[in-house]
Amino acid sequence: MEQSPKLAGIAKIFIDKIENKESLIAIIGLGYVGLPLIMGFNRLGFSVLGVDIDESKITELEKGRSYIGHFSDDDIEQMVDSGHFAATTDFSRLKEADAILLCVPTPLSKHHEPDLSYVTDTTQAIAPFVRKGQLIILESTTYPGTTREVLQPILEKGSGLKADEDFIVAYSPEREDPGNPLFSTATIAKVVGATTSEGLDMAAALYETLIDKVIRVSTPETAEAVKLTENIFRAVNIALVNELKIIYDDMGIDIWEVIDTAATKPFGFMPFYPGPGLGGHCIPIDPFYLTWKAREYDNQTHFIELAGEINRNMPKYVISKLAEALSRKQKKALNGAKVLVVGIAYKKNVDDMRESPSLVLMKLLKEQGAEFEYFDTHIPVIPPTRSHAEFAGMESVQWTHDNIKQFDVVLVATDHDNIDWKLLVDHARLIIDTRNVLKDYSKEYGDKIIKA
Repeated sequence: MEQSPKLAGIAKIFIDKIENKESLIAIIGLGYVGLPLIMGFNRLGFSVLGVDIDESKITELEKGRSYIGHFSDDDIEQMVDSGHFAATTDFSRLKEADAILLCVPTPLSKHHEPDLSYVTDTTQAIAPFVRKGQLIILESTTYPGTTREVLQPILEKGSGLKADEDFIVAYSPEREDPGNPLFSTATIAKVVGATTSEGLDMAAALYETLIDKVIRVSTPETAEAVKLTENIFRAVNIALVNELKIIYDDMGIDIWEVIDTAATKPFGFMPFYPGPGLGGHCIPIDPFYLTWKAREYDNQTHFIELAGEINRNMPKYVISKLAEALSRKQKKALNGAKVLVVGIAYKKNVDDMRESPSLVLMKLLKEQGAEFEYFDTHIPVIPPTRSHAEFAGMESVQWTHDNIKQFDVVLVATDHDNIDWKLLVDHARLIIDTRNVLKDYSKEYGDKIIKA
């Protein structure tokens, strides 16, 4: 790793300010990654600056209100009342910061290729305000090479300064798991990579104030690859159990019973569970960043592409199971049937809809002529989404026995803990359970519960 005498002085000044909590830390992108980071640094006594192009988020924060379900208004009020928090849409204020962390989305294009527009647009907005001595860290998930090949040149061109001489760039992938009560930002190990040893020292010093364990790697490219590998591992294994679900279902074997029993082996097995498709900001997207980058080296990512194909086809499989059950159990066609989709968050106990398979399920129901509504206590109104704008503004039905009774079939897509499942099994005519959440009711209500 390169070393620079000039950087040694910059690093010392930066680390001294961090140790004395005299630094201003700026976070760009105040979503599920950026908001917990800025709250964490603020609780430690650092001055923090939140930057976002969404004026509604800035307004909510300034009023002490949370817009993410698992953070309370009290959490936000404490930050606002601390006296060392500010939120703004004004990028010019970034010149005040000692460290700038980018936590912006990295989605896929409609052709399943990386869409780095949020990263590049944000970096271009930052560049005129970069000053000497600043540390700039990208946290957004991306392909190996983005920090050095995309972020750094834009910053150098826009600022007129030289990376690794005047300012420092690093990469540290976010590892947030929204709504997981077992882990927080502080307890999830943080991976950091930089292009110089001094830059690595600076980035590590910053995160070590907040996070229990910081793991240094040799390069930004290694850190970028670590994040992709974590999510590729999950995507491939989820695809495997999704495929096994279809095979075992044809054999009359319960995939959940198989997995739970296999998990009793104390070594050599890790349980993954099937579902109606993949959702969230990571697993459905991140593997294809490597697929795209691998083509540059004339390589193909067979496992990733096959896993993606299997996981993308799961919503179609679920709807086919639903249609077959309607026909067999109620002598009804899907066209014209009334369907209630339970849960539209991408996973349980969160208000996060990013890439939710429920939206794909609803799209397929619409295409096949079904009438449908949804229920989700975490998402009372569907917000605008990139891929399914047609559902924006839909409101959740009330969870009452009269409402449940009016539907021909109920499709359980997300297994929130705060749902009265007994009310569902008592009053639903037919239930398609994609999460095995109703397993305890199978003996008594098995004739109306279909696993899919």
